Amino acid sequence: MDKPPNDGPRCRSRRFSAIWPALILFFAAAGASSTALAFDLKERVKEFTLPNGLKVIVLERSGSPIFAAHITFKVGSVEERTGYSGAAHMLEHMLFKGTTNVGTRDWPSEKPLLEKVNEAGEELDNAVRDGAGEAKIKELREKLKSAEAEHKQYIVSESYSKIYSAEGGVGHNAGTSKDTTNYIIRLPANKLELWARLESDRMKNPVLREYYSERDVVMEELRRSYLNDPQGKLYEKFLDTAYSSHPYGRPIIGREKEIATLPISEVERFLKAWYAPNNAVITIVGDVKFHEVRDVIVTYFASIPRVKLPDRISTVEPAQEKGRRVDVEFDASGEVMMGFHKPVFPHPDDAAFTVIDGLLSAGRTGRFDKNIVRGKKAALSVGTFQAPGDRYPNLFIISGEPRPPKSTADVEKAVWEELELLKKTPVAAKELEKVKNNIEADFIRGLVSHYGMARLLAHYEVVTGDWRNILKELEMIKGVTTTDVQRVAKKYFVRGNLTVGTLVKKK
Repeated sequence: MDKPPNDGPRCRSRRFSAIWPALILFFAAAGASSTALAFDLKERVKEFTLPNGLKVIVLERSGSPIFAAHITFKVGSVEERTGYSGAAHMLEHMLFKGTTNVGTRDWPSEKPLLEKVNEAGEELDNAVRDGAGEAKIKELREKLKSAEAEHKQYIVSESYSKIYSAEGGVGHNAGTSKDTTNYIIRLPANKLELWARLESDRMKNPVLREYYSERDVVMEELRRSYLNDPQGKLYEKFLDTAYSSHPYGRPIIGREKEIATLPISEVERFLKAWYAPNNAVITIVGDVKFHEVRDVIVTYFASIPRVKLPDRISTVEPAQEKGRRVDVEFDASGEVMMGFHKPVFPHPDDAAFTVIDGLLSAGRTGRFDKNIVRGKKAALSVGTFQAPGDRYPNLFIISGEPRPPKSTADVEKAVWEELELLKKTPVAAKELEKVKNNIEADFIRGLVSHYGMARLLAHYEVVTGDWRNILKELEMIKGVTTTDVQRVAKKYFVRGNLTVGTLVKKK
């Protein structure tokens, strides 16, 4: 989902909001000192790569007899072609529809009926794009509806959910971001082979059945979460304004007109281009043995051929020279978003932004809450987060909701006063140390599931190129100085680098 992270007033970057809780549980479960275990992570995580390029990362954790499995593909909405937004998210939905072996009562008999459905759907889409008359559109809709009814007799709905649930699986889900697409599940430890059989089949033999009805589901999701949701609509317009060239400005769910007639052929092309073993990472965390995981993965995934991946995007967002603004009219309370372009890991300034994040919005001890919410009483809440992705330069975003009768302009003014203070007055050593200690404490103390750890390892491996960067980034944060904070604030918190999105009452 392409919505602002809802991690509360202390939301940090998406990466860190995932990291720290995950590592904490791991450390707590290990029952040793945090420092020792931080280094121990390097010793306990094992990995291997199949000849077809599939990377597998395993963390053995005894305790409850379960494991979490993540399959993460290094492909998200940034890889979509212009004019076909929403393809990555649409494909994620479609891969729950089964394969030639799952979700069908009789694939050989089903196949010609599915082809008939897709031909009827394509004919309808072409007619809509060409502006055919209402009577023709109605005729083609009826034709598609009839084909779908005939095809339905061979479909076994919700097959994956039924199989996994019957075998004790929970949390079977998937998610698309700007950067990646993930498929996740938690299962009893003795169901590892079942998982491998199902997921390797999903990679080898997917069938995109029920495409047109599922596209209607996505359209409804778009209307509910974006077009009729004030925060969703504001965030979409805000990103679109902040990015003039880079696809980070494009909504993950896609643009309404493009999704409405998104061709199944484009989704199939996206699948074949990017869903390859050499573009994927599997992470397994839980009560498993490394050698057993390796044997099972080799048995089920080694035969999947690698493919030549398309070129990655080369678009570089040009430096912003003037401030940008966008107003979004909605029948809702006012809200303001302020975004500053910034680099991402491994750039050292990214670590300084994480510390600034903590200084400004670490709950009731953060400066925003202390000075703007409780002090000036200008806002009901003010938070920060870093988005919309982590593979390419992103934004440091400040989001505030004015306290009536204060306005969004009052919140913006109060935020600027805090940012100027960061520039002009060095952060006291004690305050800086407290923030960094809190960050590290989150790292140590928080709870995490097998799921969280698997997600964390996969994210760092896919987005930064090495899961070990989890620890490298922590060290970079610990090394941030008062001078770093002041330098970064002066460099990036300038009006020419600012995009403001405002939710205004509809007149």
